Amino acid sequence: MKKFLMTLLLVAIAFTSALSGERCTVIISLDGFRWDYTDWYNTPFLDSLSSHGVKAVMQPSYPSVTFPNHYTLATGLVPDHHGIIANRFYDKRTQSTFQLGKNQSNPIFWGGDPIWLTAKRQGKRVGVVYWPGSDVAIKGEYPDYWVDYSQKPLLTFVERVARIEQMLKMPVGKRPQLIMAYFSEPDHSGHSFGPESRQTRKQVETLDCLLGQLWDDIQHLPNAADINLIVTSDHGMARVTNERIVRLDKYLDPSWYETIDYGFPSMIFAKKGCEKRILKALSSVPHIRAYRKSEVPSYLHFGTNENIGDIVVLTDIGFVTSNHDTTIPGNHGFDPTYSDMNVIFCAAGPDFKKGYKRQATFPNVDVYPLLAHLLGITPSPCDGKLEDVEDLLAK
Repeated sequence: MKKFLMTLLLVAIAFTSALSGERCTVIISLDGFRWDYTDWYNTPFLDSLSSHGVKAVMQPSYPSVTFPNHYTLATGLVPDHHGIIANRFYDKRTQSTFQLGKNQSNPIFWGGDPIWLTAKRQGKRVGVVYWPGSDVAIKGEYPDYWVDYSQKPLLTFVERVARIEQMLKMPVGKRPQLIMAYFSEPDHSGHSFGPESRQTRKQVETLDCLLGQLWDDIQHLPNAADINLIVTSDHGMARVTNERIVRLDKYLDPSWYETIDYGFPSMIFAKKGCEKRILKALSSVPHIRAYRKSEVPSYLHFGTNENIGDIVVLTDIGFVTSNHDTTIPGNHGFDPTYSDMNVIFCAAGPDFKKGYKRQATFPNVDVYPLLAHLLGITPSPCDGKLEDVEDLLAK
């Protein structure tokens, strides 16, 4: 009997030891953080994280805006496939408009399989702080730990870091193996003042300091050696001016269309038989490209979703379509092959190489299979490929 009890004790100790050494990945998105902000501004922490881990440039999906790309990072699907095709769009099934702050919590809009559900089904735990989509009952479920974005006041950035640390300090068996957190800067400052502004500089440098404190606190945890940290973003930011506004309504007869949904992208819902007239009228307009929905260039992976307008209008970098004569100093949503739209990706921890800088960009659909690999789970079908980013991983 003593021998049997001793064997049980040894097994329990080994099991507890294995659990306590389980890996954890923290992924943080800094909204609107261009890939070259670390070159423009003083970011000692992100520079250090890159030098001790991996550094790369990541390309967003089209359209390069917030909700579509955060959900792409979570699902590995391009917006055309997961259904969040813009920050605002009309949904034909519900005959309602998806709009931030209004009805984005309706799960019918959200397709695909976000990583927090993929992980949950396979016995892993995920904690989320404000990641778009995480406060929606997708397929009737939420992440293990999440924060409701509709509850005000929102957590401050300092409180969000504290929430991350709180989850990292949870006991084994409750601690998430993946933590995802969203920060709304420097996007807000980039919009309000432009990417090359002292206000944007201040936000970038403040965030760098805050993340540096998070990483320092992580190093004092007993499981520090088992924690990966990824810092990335959803899209970049470009300077725009009032002189770069394209007024589509000045070129089109109102009798040709039902409505024009201005934004990124701008979508024209044509009246029957009027598509050719619209395309012809826009064909010679400088700084835009107009396509039938079915003819949007294939590299953009945009055009099959039922909610996309009959005609999709893209602008050159820095130009915007509008029915007004004024615009904000900074914007995004442009063709993601423009370098201004590319974003930061740096990571360090036991699962990543040390001192590795990747030369080629990679698409953000690859983040979902990467997270699945780090969690040791099987990803759902998606548009991303782990082999595209395997060079970032330690052997």
